[in-house]
Amino acid sequence: MRHLALTGGIGSGKSTVAEFFADHGATIIDADAISRELMEPGQPVLDEVATAFGQHLLDETGRLDRQALAKIVFNDDDARQQLNGIVHPAVRAESARLREAALATDPQHAVIIEDIPLLIETGQAQQFDGVIVVIADYQTRLQRLVDVRGMDATDAKSRIAAQATDEQRRAVADWCIDNSGTLDETRAQVATVWSDLTGNTTSR
Repeated sequence: MRHLALTGGIGSGKSTVAEFFADHGATIIDADAISRELMEPGQPVLDEVATAFGQHLLDETGRLDRQALAKIVFNDDDARQQLNGIVHPAVRAESARLREAALATDPQHAVIIEDIPLLIETGQAQQFDGVIVVIADYQTRLQRLVDVRGMDATDAKSRIAAQATDEQRRAVADWCIDNSGTLDETRAQVATVWSDLTGNTTSR
């Protein structure tokens, strides 16, 4: 079994890389997807977030206004740390549950990749057998956020600035995938890493 982390800055195309690894047979545990599920109406984590940051963040159906929350935490380091302190422990607990389920299904050959955007910021790199970092140049990331996700340029820049730098990510990387080019180029890099993973079962 290989237990790996996949990380990269916002707009780097990390989700695309995760999909390519899934195509090879990896089990992907997506921290962002788990976080979104924990923020659904009726979830204790959402209740705690609303208590901490204000009930005005919930609409009439009890759903979270994610954009309003983002504006609060991406411009306030203390608020962001407070939010992380609520959400991250719950995400880690659910990730552990999914990891155990995947290992029980395929204990001998499982390759489990946890997609963790804030791996560096939360100091989790050493918990894994290896770290795969996805990078893309700044302008490419900014363009993706504005053109594809429809973000305001100022908001996109602030979100990039709030995260770790690519240099910080490279410092903990066992494999680095440059997703600035074409999908075929990225897919080829993923195939190379996969070959390395499945041909070498030695943990770092």
